[in-house]
Amino acid sequence: MKFKADEIASVIQKEIEDFQGQIQTAEVGRVIEVGDGIARVVGLQSAMAGEMVEFPGGTRGLCFNLEENSVGIIILGDYLSIQEGDEVKTTGELLSVPVGEAMIGRVIDPLGNPLDGKGPIVSSESRPVEFMAPGVAERQPVKQPLQTGIKAVDSMTPIGRGQRELIIGDRKTGKTAVAVDAIINQKGGDVICVYVACGQRAATVAGIVEALQAAGAMDYSIVISASASDPAPLQYIAPYSGAALAEHFMYQGKHTLCVYDDLTKQAQAYRQLSLLMRRPPGREAYPGDVFYCHSRLLERSAKLSDELGGGSMTALPIIETLEGEVSAYIPTNVISITDGQIYLEPDLFFAGVRPAINVGISVSRVGGNAQTKAMKKVAGSLRLDLAAFRELEAFAQLGTELDAATQRQLDRGYRMVEILKQPQYEPLHFADQVISIFAGTNGYFDKVPVPEVARAEKEMLQFIREEKSEVRDAIVNTGDLSDETIEALKAALTEFASRFKSEEQAKDLETASATA
Repeated sequence: MKFKADEIASVIQKEIEDFQGQIQTAEVGRVIEVGDGIARVVGLQSAMAGEMVEFPGGTRGLCFNLEENSVGIIILGDYLSIQEGDEVKTTGELLSVPVGEAMIGRVIDPLGNPLDGKGPIVSSESRPVEFMAPGVAERQPVKQPLQTGIKAVDSMTPIGRGQRELIIGDRKTGKTAVAVDAIINQKGGDVICVYVACGQRAATVAGIVEALQAAGAMDYSIVISASASDPAPLQYIAPYSGAALAEHFMYQGKHTLCVYDDLTKQAQAYRQLSLLMRRPPGREAYPGDVFYCHSRLLERSAKLSDELGGGSMTALPIIETLEGEVSAYIPTNVISITDGQIYLEPDLFFAGVRPAINVGISVSRVGGNAQTKAMKKVAGSLRLDLAAFRELEAFAQLGTELDAATQRQLDRGYRMVEILKQPQYEPLHFADQVISIFAGTNGYFDKVPVPEVARAEKEMLQFIREEKSEVRDAIVNTGDLSDETIEALKAALTEFASRFKSEEQAKDLETASATA
């Protein structure tokens, strides 16, 4: 076999010409202290704040504290396998999470690893977990409604696309239920939902995933779970991962809804990390930058300008209060960042008013801008009427004699409270909400006994859907209540009122026919 020297020489020459020397460098440090989800490392002189580092076995960490002689690292994963003396490598990358269509319908951890047993997630794109919020010039005003399907919310504290509406209340007052109903109500729409469970029990998260699957909502939802048993670093970054996933779709011109459940647990995880890192404690032992921790997260919610595609990201952060203490540190912080709050009250909840929304304290700072014209017309005075009713109710409990007008106002108030009650996982279409509230505020339920209002409302909506569908269709198609629609709606409601028989009336008719 003969070798052709010139051929070999030309191949070698081409290889030399095309050679690009790439030197891979990684700074290596050594663990001097480890425990409780953090490690102190020496030897990483050029580490950046927020840079990813790698421990033996592939466990990742995040540079949290840059000190004179050492670097404080929070460990994202199992810290029990890391020991003193282990080598730590810098990666030169910032913490990022895989994003894209492949994530939809999955349950993942804050680093993008699947938790639902449905196999690996193949995604070619990733996005930094921390990202600059869009500036003033890159946004536009919030003016498009995001329907939650909950009558009390859509009528009195409406949420718009790009808004941040806080859900606040004591434990077990139905905060998660409001957020999950809002996700379920996006079915058949164009909104991608991200639910971040931060510090929740794993069983609770499993129950929420089950409810979403039963309602067919997992087809457009992503669930990120950092449960109570996960290390504090994962609980701390979970909301940022959720924001990154939602942001990916927002910058594609799509609409997203992000639920952070809840930010109280995230703040506690952040406090734990900060105290372990020996950062100076402030009020309630939280570090000084806990406000910035939440503000940089919630400011990422926006309605982007048309030049950037007009996408939106709506945030529903949840905060848990202790004994209704709204003036505590974290609640006041988040209230001052958000565009309004839905305050849920234990007394109302246990009295059977669910959702237990306190109308007096709850507010939406976007207001009527985030409502359809029809809803704006019927719900204009609803908040004031209910607030006046609450005052009258307190006055009536003293047992004083009431005049006829006051008694009528009280009776109407009791019926409006019944109309605004709503079972869990049963969001209503906005047209049905408009019809219900219109019927209540215009006195069509005044003769119905209070315990039967819910049944009457259900039958009325069914009657209009089946026999007067043209009225409902007019509201759905125009989003407005024109004079003709109002007249047709009044005629339909009058017809229903004449047909509806309460249980007492039905019994009277039965006894009358029996005696005849």
